[in-house]
Order: sequence, then C-alpha cells, then structure tokens
Amino acid sequence: MSDVMKLGCVGVHVLDHLVIGIESIPEHNDGQMVETIRATAAGTAGGTALVAARLGADVRSIGAIGDDVLADTLLALLVREGVDTSGLIRKQGHQTSASVLPVRPNGDRPAWHCIGANAAFTLDDVPDDRLSDLTHLHLGGPEFLGGDAAASLLARARSRGATTSVDILAPGDPGMLEWIAAALPHTDYLLPNHEQVLGFTGADDLLTGARALVSAGAACVAVTQGARGALVVTADEVVEVPAYAVKVVDTTGCGDAFSAGFLRARSLGLGLREAVELGCATSAQTAGGLGTDAGTYTLDDVRAFAAIAGRLDVR
Repeated sequence: MSDVMKLGCVGVHVLDHLVIGIESIPEHNDGQMVETIRATAAGTAGGTALVAARLGADVRSIGAIGDDVLADTLLALLVREGVDTSGLIRKQGHQTSASVLPVRPNGDRPAWHCIGANAAFTLDDVPDDRLSDLTHLHLGGPEFLGGDAAASLLARARSRGATTSVDILAPGDPGMLEWIAAALPHTDYLLPNHEQVLGFTGADDLLTGARALVSAGAACVAVTQGARGALVVTADEVVEVPAYAVKVVDTTGCGDAFSAGFLRARSLGLGLREAVELGCATSAQTAGGLGTDAGTYTLDDVRAFAAIAGRLDVR
C-alpha cells in the first residue's frame, strides 16, 4: 500500500468559537471575564481534514459554506493547515455553520450550534472531478444527505478505487440509523462514539452494538469511548485500547482527531491495533489544548508520543 493518502473530507464543516474558563452563564446583562476566546475549524469533515493534513495526508475539503465573514475565517484556518479548500462551495442566503462552546474546567463543552450551509449541501456539490484522484473519501455527517444519497456518494468513490469512512454527527437515535442505513454497506470504516452505538442499536453493551453495526453492513466499526479509549470491531477481530493519560483541557475535536489518526495509520498499512493506538494518540494531542487545531504536531510527533508511552513501536 502506498504511503500517499489523498483524502477527501466531505460534508460537515463548522467554525467553532471556544470560550475557556466558564463555570456558569452570567445572569441578565451581567458580564464575566474568561481566560481565552478563540476560533477553530471543526466538524466531522472539517475537523478531520485539519488533523489529517497535519499527519501528512494530502487533504481536500468538500462541502458547503456561506458567503459571509465566518466562511472567510473557516477557509483561512483550513488553508493555514495545508487543506485544499477548492471543494467548499459558497451558498448564497445561508450562513456558514458555526458553534459557540463554553468549555468548563473539566473539559466538558455544552454547545450552541447553527446548522447553516451544511443543510444546503447536496450531491450536486460533489462533481466527479472532486473524487477522481482520491485514495480515501471520508463522509462526515451522512444524515444531512440521507442514506440513499450518502450510499451513492460512497459507491462512486469506491468505484474509483477509494477507501471510504463515515462519521455521524447526530446523537444516537434508532431512527437516525434507519435514515442512513443504506450507506453502511458502502462504508469501510464507521467511526461513531459510544453513545451513538448504544443509541442506534439499543444494545446493552458496546461490543454487541458494534457487532450489530457490522452486521448492518459496515466492514469495520471504530468506536471512541472518551476517557476509556477506543474499541474496533470487524467480522473477525476485536481490538480495544485505553486512552492516553493527558491533562484534559478541552475535548472539542477529539473524535475528529481520532478519525484522522486512525485513517492515516490504515493508509500507511498499519494493522488495526496500531491504527487504534495512533488514533488515540492523535486524540490526546487535541485533548491537551483548546479546539480541534490545538498544539503543533506531525505524524512523527504523534508516533513518538505513543512510543514513549510504550504503546506503539515506531521502527
């Protein structure tokens, strides 16, 4: 397998605004001093694109943004990381998707979110020439397209030789699984969190739920479990690894970072256990700072971090 990864991150792109130092929301017209306010590119497609570019992938963002200053900022943040943003289409009459996340001292981050232009994204925004040179297509937020359209997009990518992955933005709800079910047989890697797996399947435990998603068509289900690490299930293999011990500043973007690290490792020909380790190690870089673009690191840095922890052989 070639080390070159030409990754198309399709779907949800968001401009996150993070406020750190929040313990309560001020009453009435009162104000409150905070430690930091900053913006970062995010979303199940945008956040994964940003981190994957740091890990050495050749990344193209494909999705919908508004014709506003939020879009200008989002584009600038992605370009700064080396992401090709030519596939982001400006939608007249829609604002760029954005969130405001007050980050609590323990890393929790409730959110206010505006869907914006992500709701206007359609298959017409993904012409064939955006897919022709990809080795991997990652679809973030298939629920915005619907199962049939998502299946069509993934099948188009596969027919051109690309590997596919899917990350769902919506909370775990059985109805959502039905909505996107047609996409699963075209998905090489499904990348949900543990709450989604249990909610989608109604299973009492994560392994049973992940196996149900494999039975529904996904070739591999890689589940993030927050502080517990990650679980990966295929028809023939089960791998579980713990999270890395880091001081958590903010968990925003940790799932997207895991996706980027896991998929990048697989593009390098690493086995499932090594890929999960690299995914968790990448997520740890994000958890130790503020926002999806926290810190500065390369693929070599992440592999060295995992090796120092005794979790990954970098030879």
